[in-house]
Amino acid sequence: MPIIYHHISALQTTLKAYRSHKRIALVPTMGNLHAGHLELVKIAKQHADIVVVSIFVNPTQFGVGEDFDSYPRTLDDDVAKLTTVNADYVFAPSVDEMYPVLPAPTSISAGMITKQLCGQSRPTHFDGVGIVVAKLFNIVQPDVAIFGQKDYQQLTIIRQLVRDLSYPVAIIAVPIIRAGDGLALSSRNQYLSEAEREVAPVLHQALHKLAQQLKHGIYSTQSEFNDLLDVLLKQTRMRLVKAGFIIDYLEIKTTQLEPVQIDKVQTQNKQTQDLIILAAAWLGRARLLDNETLSISYASSH
Repeated sequence: MPIIYHHISALQTTLKAYRSHKRIALVPTMGNLHAGHLELVKIAKQHADIVVVSIFVNPTQFGVGEDFDSYPRTLDDDVAKLTTVNADYVFAPSVDEMYPVLPAPTSISAGMITKQLCGQSRPTHFDGVGIVVAKLFNIVQPDVAIFGQKDYQQLTIIRQLVRDLSYPVAIIAVPIIRAGDGLALSSRNQYLSEAEREVAPVLHQALHKLAQQLKHGIYSTQSEFNDLLDVLLKQTRMRLVKAGFIIDYLEIKTTQLEPVQIDKVQTQNKQTQDLIILAAAWLGRARLLDNETLSISYASSH
């Protein structure tokens, strides 16, 4: 069973003894763990000698009216699950331990990357993610940190944080862990009713179909790509709405979360471009995230 720490100083004292001769991994979570989280721990064990799992429902990343108060706190069950994958330590601090002053007067802003996608409907969310991840990196001082790709915008922002603040932490991204029917695993899936759970896999099915349709084309101009994309996005939105989803966003970006620019890529003499389809949609009380990567080809201008 992993050893549980509730206080920063006690955890740091324990980890200090390992730093000179052991690699330390951090798996940040908000608890209410599922098989996807356990997969992150398994990956962490492959990259480090000591694995610390943080369990902290972070108030700074919840907006007004969001589910901070009702978010499930299941520490005993979480520790039992972490025992099965040989996690070494659990860091489960109180809000007061993490934030002696709340709201914290110090903030971390990730800039323009936060103004799109999830940031449009959750404008303070990623600033809250930034400060808690920065604090966890400072507390644990891991050699490596493990994040899932389901929260792709979050992952991209954390990579930017590591780059811009010079954290000596390697970020390892783990592909989305899915249920047998394709639904991305998430703690918020438990908000789904039985009937909604039957419908939920349609989100991934729709993104996968869109990816297949796009990657089979060969594009020679930006307008050619945009025209097809407009049609396919409209079809995908209609499918999701018909199934009962309320769409927050459905967009296609480069893997750096920049706009797709076929003409610009073409002048760089490249033949393919890696893209990602990103979606967030409500189904009942559950806000579901998913994404799908693909590569597109285009005709050479020469």
